Amino acid sequence: MKNISIFLLSLAFVACVKKEIPAEITSENSENSHEITITKQQFDNEKMEIGSIAEHPFLSIVNANGMIDVPPENRASVSTFVSGYITKIPLLIGDFVKKGQFVAQLTNTEIIDIQQNYLEVASQNRFLKNEFERQKTLFNEQISSEKNYLRAESSYKSNLAVYNGLRKKLEMLHINPADVEKGNMSASINLYAPIEGYITKVMTSTGAFVSSASEILEIVNTNHIHLELNIFEKDILNIKKEQKIKFKVSEAAEAYFDATVYLVGTIINENKTVKVHGHIDDEKQQFMAGMFVEAKIIFESSNEFGLPNSAIHSEENQTFIYVIKSQKNEETIFEKVMVTSGKKDENHTQIINFDDFKNKKILLKGGFMLI
Repeated sequence: MKNISIFLLSLAFVACVKKEIPAEITSENSENSHEITITKQQFDNEKMEIGSIAEHPFLSIVNANGMIDVPPENRASVSTFVSGYITKIPLLIGDFVKKGQFVAQLTNTEIIDIQQNYLEVASQNRFLKNEFERQKTLFNEQISSEKNYLRAESSYKSNLAVYNGLRKKLEMLHINPADVEKGNMSASINLYAPIEGYITKVMTSTGAFVSSASEILEIVNTNHIHLELNIFEKDILNIKKEQKIKFKVSEAAEAYFDATVYLVGTIINENKTVKVHGHIDDEKQQFMAGMFVEAKIIFESSNEFGLPNSAIHSEENQTFIYVIKSQKNEETIFEKVMVTSGKKDENHTQIINFDDFKNKKILLKGGFMLI
């Protein structure tokens, strides 16, 4: 009797243990370990997407970095031919100036000395010129000797050379020689913008002394900007004129802009790079000279069969995708199939054995939870 009681208790315990517990996730492995079953609810929750293999353009690129710059003729330094003290400098960084616009004034006694010397030489020049012409007439009439004629000619031409030199120096200092000859001398000279553009540097201030070798202002004309890229020596043979460039600047987040290779350098720098000059397609963008850029130079493009990167998975050094094997009763059975991948870009991966997947439905997105 005691054994019968123990048997009945055992049956009751087994019945409790075998009570069925429904699973939240119904994905399960079938007899084939490469197959996975997904319910419609799981499919929708993971926002899975189905598609097929298709052709995509794959680009072969060379990565580069550099900066936005302007041609040498669009960048100018304002300096002076004589040293002196700054008496006026009305501009600030960012100001726009036109070519020939006043930008600074400089004062020095040396400026007065140059004008004084010019005035003295100009006075001597008039006398020596008259004496030369008189001696020439006397010599032609055989009244004076050739020696006197040649001496007068030498004195006049030597003085004329000094006169012309000082006159040219005054013109370089923007002083009118005609005004000096009238006795109107100035202790100051004005400096003018050599090109149109924006003030990018101001290296002095009112009252400061500047030498003839000092840079006072820098002006940059941004009407034409370009890319100056650095390409490593190992990549330079792939770069040719007219190739397309995709570049971005940190100030523009992830936005890419277009440019074209215009010139390829012929000298390898000490850091083992070569300069590549690129023209920006849309120069109306608000780029600034000196901006750092990251660029991709496209040297080859080909259409290949591929899939989105989200469809490609890796596990234990193997690459695979999920292919739909069957769909029934609101369940989808995926088969895990190995693939041979090739080129890869930001969005797609080339599939070498693409013939195996033509006309098949492939999981393009949402396969992470199946791994």
